[in-house]
Amino acid sequence: MLEPVYQADVVIVGAGVAGLAAAHRLTSAGVATAVLEAAPYVGGRMSTEKVDGFRLDRIGQLLFTSYPELSLIPGLDALVLRAFEPGVLVHSKGRHHRAGAPPAGGGAGGARSALNAVRALAAVPRTASAPRPVHGMSGVRTARSRAAGARPAGARSGAPLGGAVDQARLGAALARIAATPVERLLARAELPAGRALTARGIPARTVEGFLRPLLAALLCDPELTTSSRCADLALRSFASGRLCLPEGGAEVLPELLARALPPGTVHTGVRATSVATTAVTTAEHGEFRCRAVLVAADAPAAAELLPGLRVPDFHPVTVVHHTMDLPPSTGAALLLDADRDGPVAHTAVVSLVDPSRAPAGRALVSSTVLGAPPDDVDATVRAHLARLYGTSTRRWETLAVHHTARAVPAMRPPHDLRRPVRLLAGLYVCGDHRDTSTVQGALHSGHRAASALLADLGAGPMHVAEPLPRAA
Repeated sequence: MLEPVYQADVVIVGAGVAGLAAAHRLTSAGVATAVLEAAPYVGGRMSTEKVDGFRLDRIGQLLFTSYPELSLIPGLDALVLRAFEPGVLVHSKGRHHRAGAPPAGGGAGGARSALNAVRALAAVPRTASAPRPVHGMSGVRTARSRAAGARPAGARSGAPLGGAVDQARLGAALARIAATPVERLLARAELPAGRALTARGIPARTVEGFLRPLLAALLCDPELTTSSRCADLALRSFASGRLCLPEGGAEVLPELLARALPPGTVHTGVRATSVATTAVTTAEHGEFRCRAVLVAADAPAAAELLPGLRVPDFHPVTVVHHTMDLPPSTGAALLLDADRDGPVAHTAVVSLVDPSRAPAGRALVSSTVLGAPPDDVDATVRAHLARLYGTSTRRWETLAVHHTARAVPAMRPPHDLRRPVRLLAGLYVCGDHRDTSTVQGALHSGHRAASALLADLGAGPMHVAEPLPRAA
């Protein structure tokens, strides 16, 4: 038999954020690791297109400053997160309403401020005991305003979350969600998120004016068929952190991960054709022999290498990027559509959030369409954006329309948030389809798979990885 052309302790197939996170965990433990990526670049769906000085994300995934894995992986020390304005801006019946912004002071002090505001405005009697905590979506409740003169400027009677009592109660509920342990959220009964909103007795004004458009944006699921447990986790992330974007585009996150690995760890343009417990066969570089294999490709590609692996349904996402001279007057806020009278689920002037995404003197508006896009997507989106921003969009220039049919794995109930990463000894799998379909879920899945690998390897590293030979 011919000697193998390359050896490593672990071969990871796929250089998305899950595979790269796993590689960091393994290499930091002294395990020789090779990451093989079929594409000419790392990051998978977290990619950014450059057009005339603009940086245009293909999917436009939203991150949170509260994602734990962002602070746990050494390779992300240099990641700069650009935050949106606190809360979100909701468009309803021709008006903009800010909702979900944390109370002044934040944290436990902010929660006390919100509760005090509720007591003062709604005449809730004080008691000697602390308020009973509420968890998940059941905690997001509003009350009918009893003080007609206590509405903020620009609000009107009947507007979603327009009253001061509504806003204070919502702020208090979100503060409580932020303090709720994850284990308690995961112990709740599981329903589709849309049904859970109704079953838990949340007022329709709160559901339609805030929760439904917010969760649709966070989950990329306009019909809210996602597991209520996943929706609760999304709300907890929203309540405990700030919505944000990586400075420079989505691709920066995986590029930083790859750059911080030991030289020679990541190999792009190498396509795996089959895997076994101790080897990976590639199209042009022969066989890679190893002690264990981790498949970190997206679900469809992973299933080609691992027959029988469950492939979830996907939510399609279309992102439309426009530029103009003067940005709309909404500031650096995430703008949601509560009326659902057009294709755009959420939109933002991302150049105000992250100035590096547009050349000087130009504004960049990125808008997300969830589900199947309309036939004339640009014209329909322009008309909808004119209503959302309250300005003409006829002179806006279209930079790109990115449609991704398999953008985000669906998480319909019953959804196992910790799907097994060990298939059998020597063969592992990770990705956002094994946890939650978020960047946090992908990073955490990679961390889980690497931990399982380290536990199984036990004896320590076999050798120093050899250099990759040139393709024949």
